[in-house]
Amino acid sequence: MAGITNSSASVAGAKHRHVLLGVCAALLMIVSALGTAARALPADLQALPYVPVIVSLTSWFAVLAALALVLALVSNRWFVALVALACVAAQVWWQAPFFRPQAALSDAAVSAVGQAHAITGDHYARVMTLNVFKGQADPQAVVNLVRDERVEVLALQETTDAFVKQLEADGIGDYLPYSQVSSSDGVYGNGLWSAVALDDPVDDEVHSSASFMPAGTVDMGGVQVRFISVHTTSPQPGYWSQWNRALNELSLMRQKTGTAYVMMGDFNATYDHAAFRNILGSRFSDATRQAGHGLVLTWPTNRTGVPAFAGIDHILIDQGMVAGQVQARHVAGSDHAALLATLQVG
Repeated sequence: MAGITNSSASVAGAKHRHVLLGVCAALLMIVSALGTAARALPADLQALPYVPVIVSLTSWFAVLAALALVLALVSNRWFVALVALACVAAQVWWQAPFFRPQAALSDAAVSAVGQAHAITGDHYARVMTLNVFKGQADPQAVVNLVRDERVEVLALQETTDAFVKQLEADGIGDYLPYSQVSSSDGVYGNGLWSAVALDDPVDDEVHSSASFMPAGTVDMGGVQVRFISVHTTSPQPGYWSQWNRALNELSLMRQKTGTAYVMMGDFNATYDHAAFRNILGSRFSDATRQAGHGLVLTWPTNRTGVPAFAGIDHILIDQGMVAGQVQARHVAGSDHAALLATLQVG
């Protein structure tokens, strides 16, 4: 009798674990399905309250979907497994291009940016963008990164007058002597710094409702490239529509023909946001996606125990350009990582 009792208890325990695994699988499937569905929404619906935040987590829903699939298979929950598998398939379709290079830098480009000092006057340049978190980033760290990476064009967002002054005191002019900084509210600004002269500099190239986005033209080996420092509205309560509007305003840059553009900065949107993809259209490419080095996550970087989970900083390049060697680098004091890339034009 004791043997029968123990056997019954064992079966009952196995059934209980089976049910528990099935419930966990179903819950994970529901969350991953909702996240996957949010990514598939059109731009206007993605601008509904809190949806932009959910979409920014898109790549992480792939992990939940995969876990749901495993648990569903173990617990024989076939419908749950089917939905989870569909979510995994959708995520692979969306994220796989980030792991497959679409174009490659030439050997000449790699060699040019690998020298001891930045080489100007050619078709290649190392570029960098960073949101300096309302001037709280360490200016010396920025200068050191520019020096070590041989950056030729730098875009900064959320600068303050004090930050810019300290940046100059710490020697940014030794590497990038030309600059254009502007502010729409007199407190926080965006700026460009360059190793060569910035032709036709303006305070605001985009005429955005979010912020002044300064621009200047850089001669890259006879090719005129116009750089813009971008900063859009952050998606948060009370600003959902404004967030969408700022991205829509940037999409109008596709209509400015006759000029080769590079837009660098804090877009407050990931590639998974439809409004961001609308900026690209068939003209612009996201450097991170084109390079195919994998997902490059840049925010947040200042929260203890919380890894960067969203790639909201971007370098967008015009047709005929190639980007590679894309990487994120931590900068003390900022809530964003710096995003760097090597550009090849012409």
